[in-house]
Amino acid sequence: FQMGDNKLPQQMNGLAVNENGDAPTENGDVVTPWDVSSGSATGVDYDKLIVRFGCRKLGEDLVDRLERLTGKKAHPMLRRGMFFAHRDFAAILDRYEKGKPFFLYTGRGPSSGSLHLGHLIPFMFTKYLQELFDVPLIIQMTDDEKFLWKNLKVEEAKKMAVENMKDIISVGFDPEKTFIFQDFEYMCPPFYENIVKIWKCVTGNQARAIFGFVGEDSMGKAAFPAVEAAPCFASSFPHIFGKKTDIACLIPCAIDQDPYFRMCRDVAPKLKAPKPSLIYSTFLPALQGAQTKMAASDDSSCIYLSDTPKQIKNKINKYAFSGGQQTVEEHREKGGNCEVDISYQYLRYFMEDDERLEEIKEEYSSGKMLTGELKAIAIEEVSRVVMEMQERRKSVTDETVKEFTAVRPLKYTF
Repeated sequence: FQMGDNKLPQQMNGLAVNENGDAPTENGDVVTPWDVSSGSATGVDYDKLIVRFGCRKLGEDLVDRLERLTGKKAHPMLRRGMFFAHRDFAAILDRYEKGKPFFLYTGRGPSSGSLHLGHLIPFMFTKYLQELFDVPLIIQMTDDEKFLWKNLKVEEAKKMAVENMKDIISVGFDPEKTFIFQDFEYMCPPFYENIVKIWKCVTGNQARAIFGFVGEDSMGKAAFPAVEAAPCFASSFPHIFGKKTDIACLIPCAIDQDPYFRMCRDVAPKLKAPKPSLIYSTFLPALQGAQTKMAASDDSSCIYLSDTPKQIKNKINKYAFSGGQQTVEEHREKGGNCEVDISYQYLRYFMEDDERLEEIKEEYSSGKMLTGELKAIAIEEVSRVVMEMQERRKSVTDETVKEFTAVRPLKYTF
């Protein structure tokens, strides 16, 4: 039993909460599927968020077990705590150990023509998990969600979804193991049946409590969470899983998506289906500081995957919040604060060498390394990631997208 799984909350002030309806924000943190902000320079207090959401901390015991079972070193983001919380991840490791099947599910709501670095985090990690476990992957593009929430026309949302899919494919996914779909394009009878079953299990009061909907919201917003929950169930994809209904699901995503799947875990037993397991990431902070995450709507807050090396350099040099001191002399004496320095935080996500990362931390904290030098390293590392993505994207065409979105069996037999 985990808090929040067996009792849906009954009241909420527009904030994701725990099972008792509590929304403590004494440190100024706001975390919902649509809004993330913090009153602290170090960002969201994730330990308090774990308590508030009722999930569990992803400790070294699970990371060690993962490495033992697979015989491979854990991903840097896992080793460094960037993926920090979970719901029933141990159950997925149990299935892997016993040779029982499961699948991965994650998604993207297209709100800009290009992904930014923050959007890239779950997909990079999902690719690692797919290669590690060799399992099917479902990627949902919620173009309908963005039509409901944003001032977009249907065709605009669909077009953005296609461009975002090209970015996602550029992460390096295998079309034989991966099915990507747009909500506007894929709605087979079994998928819709699961949506309707979820609707029937969740009352209007519960939906308002979980998601903070108000009377002025369109009825489409209240209906949408079931659309994001339906891919958790293998029965939504008969072309992949046949008539199997007992195949479990693991969802890598950012922690702000938890309300959707907390709801889904509550209704899963009523649908006679396994509860989805989840593994949650922290937020890649905006360039201006960790008080909020990168936002596609604010060009100066984020680095797009379409940015040039010159744009990346200019953005980091101009906007990246520094943990350094006011003067060189003072910095040499007191050192910098890596906890709030955005350049260092980006290195934690993208630099693969643990020893080099630790050296940078020691040199910057002691004052030996200056802010300009740290930014130069961050520029090089972020540029490497983005340029590698851009190089792969050159070969991703509309035909490539059709290959991934075609309704077809994957390489697995169930």
